[in-house]
Amino acid sequence: MKNFNLIATILFIFSVISCVKTDDFQLPESKTEEMNIEGDITGISAVKSNFKPETEDIYVFSETNTLMEAYVVSSDEGGNFYKELVLQDKPENPIAGILLLVDDNSLFETYNFGRKIYVKLDGLALWSNNGVHQLGIQNRGDVLAIPPSRIDDHIIRTEETAEIVPLKIEISEFTEVHENLFIEIEHVQFNRNLLREQHHYTFAGEVTDEYDGERQLESCSTGASAMLSTSTFSGFKSLYLPENSGSVKGILSRNFYDDYFVIAVNSPDDFSFEGDRCDPEFLNCESNTTTRSEIFFEENFTNLSSLSALENNGWTNINVNGGKAFEPGTFDGNRYVRVSAFNTEETPMEAWLVSPPVDLESVSGARLSFEIMSSYDNATILSVLITEEFTGNVLTTQWTPLDAVIPIGPTNQYGKGFVKSDIDISCLKGAINFAFRYLGAAPDKSTTYDIDNIRISGN
Repeated sequence: MKNFNLIATILFIFSVISCVKTDDFQLPESKTEEMNIEGDITGISAVKSNFKPETEDIYVFSETNTLMEAYVVSSDEGGNFYKELVLQDKPENPIAGILLLVDDNSLFETYNFGRKIYVKLDGLALWSNNGVHQLGIQNRGDVLAIPPSRIDDHIIRTEETAEIVPLKIEISEFTEVHENLFIEIEHVQFNRNLLREQHHYTFAGEVTDEYDGERQLESCSTGASAMLSTSTFSGFKSLYLPENSGSVKGILSRNFYDDYFVIAVNSPDDFSFEGDRCDPEFLNCESNTTTRSEIFFEENFTNLSSLSALENNGWTNINVNGGKAFEPGTFDGNRYVRVSAFNTEETPMEAWLVSPPVDLESVSGARLSFEIMSSYDNATILSVLITEEFTGNVLTTQWTPLDAVIPIGPTNQYGKGFVKSDIDISCLKGAINFAFRYLGAAPDKSTTYDIDNIRISGN
């Protein structure tokens, strides 16, 4: 009887609950209270001003009770950033950025792109490493990442995730002020020598890529170029570079040796390459001639041991600004001509090597071939041109660019070998001159090129 009464009571209570309107039992909406930040708030610009470049001493914050306000603009989800947060001061129109070293390899899960944070400065150290301002923990003359046990002591995560509007800027406008900012460059493309059928480059999956893969981006508007830097540990390192033109968003930084600016993207989604390429109009004779029986012009530089010997053979060798030009080179018994802006301090360095005139009036199916090797490559800065009306002045001559194969060489060592170009010039008649033009700028564009085995052949 007791069991029956107990069951009846439970059923009664259940029926009463089931008759109550659901709305009467809804939980009250939770409201996020504003964070109570204790201490003085400062910006990234003020923090960076504590570092004195003239002394390069590490600056340690102590007893300031100050917090730095910032927004996260990097993401380590794609593997292109590692144990670091790139921070800027505002979601839109930022004026200062900084790198925060944090010993955590999945920061995106907590400090996602656009997340507003506060950084407690006391106990942190500020320095400039390879030209980039960084915050971390001082350790014996070095600045290291904040250890896991101290991350919560220094980083306060707010509830705000802001929409980050990239700062639109031209490559030619890059300055130190823009470092560690989330930028966007428009109307750019990768150098065509990275996209050839014989070898289409990946972001950072080549055998020559040791820690980072650097790939040359070029502005269709100004012709300026900059390097895209991708970690060999990134999840997208083996993807092919996009072929078209468009815009790219990323973090502006410096290369390892602090020689030049580089751009690092969070993921391949930061590319919007849907436009047509903006390559120059190359000479296109369209004859498809491949057979030739006679060599009409040949230069292998075997007997050219001096600049005067080069010029005595009819070559025009000139730097338009009066500096260093092409010069004879030799390795393992082989002679060639070499050009490089390394150690010149020339910005820009524009050097031309123009061939003697070659008469093609009675030649059919003419083809021009040559071999080029690239060493210590930090930019593709050599081009090959041709003309039927050389004025004697490289700057007043009307030149037509040739679609030459300019090899991409190793960045830190002597080249791996010569690469041959074979170009149809059969639609040209009369006296022609061809030229190699080097447009470098020390120290950031100083690739060394060796040129050899130049021939014009035909029937």
